Amino acid sequence: MMEALSFFSTSWMSPQLLGLTALGTFLGVYIGAIPGLSVTMAVSILISFTFSWDVNNALCLMTGIFMGGVYGGSRTAILLNIPGAPSAIATALDGYPMALKGEAGEAIGLSTVMSVIGGFVGIVVLAIAAPVVSDFALLFQPRDYLMLGVLGIMLVGSLSGNNLLKGVFAGSFGVLIGTVGLDPLTAEERFTFGVVELWNGISPIAVMIGLFGVSEALTQLHFMDKTAIKQKIDRIIPRWSDVKKYLPLSLQTSTIGVVVGALPGTGGDIAALMAYDHAKRVTKNPEVPFGEGAKEGLIAPEAANNAAVGGAFIPMLTLGIPGDAVTAVFLGALFIHGLNPGPLMLTENPQMFWFTVGNLTLANIFVLIFGLTGIKLFAKIVECPKGVLLPLILLLSVVGAYAINNSIADVWWMLGFGVIGYFMKQYDYPVGPVILGVILSRLMDESWRRSIILERESVPDFFINLLMSPLSLVLFISIMLIVVSKTTLWKQAKGRIFKSAS
Repeated sequence: MMEALSFFSTSWMSPQLLGLTALGTFLGVYIGAIPGLSVTMAVSILISFTFSWDVNNALCLMTGIFMGGVYGGSRTAILLNIPGAPSAIATALDGYPMALKGEAGEAIGLSTVMSVIGGFVGIVVLAIAAPVVSDFALLFQPRDYLMLGVLGIMLVGSLSGNNLLKGVFAGSFGVLIGTVGLDPLTAEERFTFGVVELWNGISPIAVMIGLFGVSEALTQLHFMDKTAIKQKIDRIIPRWSDVKKYLPLSLQTSTIGVVVGALPGTGGDIAALMAYDHAKRVTKNPEVPFGEGAKEGLIAPEAANNAAVGGAFIPMLTLGIPGDAVTAVFLGALFIHGLNPGPLMLTENPQMFWFTVGNLTLANIFVLIFGLTGIKLFAKIVECPKGVLLPLILLLSVVGAYAINNSIADVWWMLGFGVIGYFMKQYDYPVGPVILGVILSRLMDESWRRSIILERESVPDFFINLLMSPLSLVLFISIMLIVVSKTTLWKQAKGRIFKSAS
């Protein structure tokens, strides 16, 4: 341990490594803020440029981009209701209403501080409890990942007010969209209707940009005569009283982010949505209702998705299993540089483990620095006249959709889902669950297939083992509780209980 810490302390005496981490974080913040330019894409491109570099230099730059990019998605989510990344979907639910009230500066400042707190929680857990959390992640069977996916879909009840049916319908529609393309196991066509261009499926990023960006632009056409709201940017750094007040919630949701991030194949998007649901359940009397600018709804997902970064590194470094798409790219980079992440890494190469922990710590500090700068310039976006702002939103949406695969087809998909999103909003159907369904569809599909194969294609055995496994049973009960909590009978019973208690 002492040798590892000694290596760590002397390594960071190098101004070059500090500069690369700062550069990576700065680029990550602004790459993450641009819809369509994902962190995974940026890190993947970097591998081709850095494979000949020293491993420490390469990791500093990539880690900075990873940490900054996860945070950066909140900028456009708050200002334009266009999440820069799927993990910022929940952030837009209350962040954008705050911007509509002229509180964009406060929203960005508060989200920055809470993101950094969440990032530190994830790093501390990575440093202290990596083997323990990894062992817990190994307990998850394919059926548990399936239950986790279903639980994510059921959580749309928290994203769609009291109408669970509309939320589940929207989530199921997203799952259907996510299954378009070639079957991952049999290569059979699914919902392609003989169109070759659909073999690779529909890009989730194109769907996300369309449902949030284009639909918002179309919706705002009804309010062209409305004067742009002047943003209050006199206070960017949050009040200490606010930080102290919301610190317990940020620590709770950061814990959710670490645990979910440590589950291979999940990531910050699921963690953020679960954290948002948790915030709605534990916050009894919010100053502002959720969905209308509640600070709790902004803090919870931001703390969770940044904490998930540290969680995602846990299985990668200790088991050689990536926690999400970005750490899968990191895993490839480590192999390219001759390292073998896995169970023996902590004993054979402890200095690299502690180097990564320190690298994440510095990147998180730089997130705080860069996150609290440039806010006044960003806030000017919201103050633009709608005649300027709406074409800008459409332009960013087209560029973002085209940048995914350099394909005009993704632009058409983006525009099509923009129209669908517009009509969904007109009829009070939530668009967030559609994106969640698209993201979770592959996880649910593959987990169902694997679980059935393990049960020798016996559906009854699947449900028997589902009820016999403690972990599966807890997830199943959680799903049932969400369903029951949205029924009229439950609300009547809860009302009677509170009435009798008073």
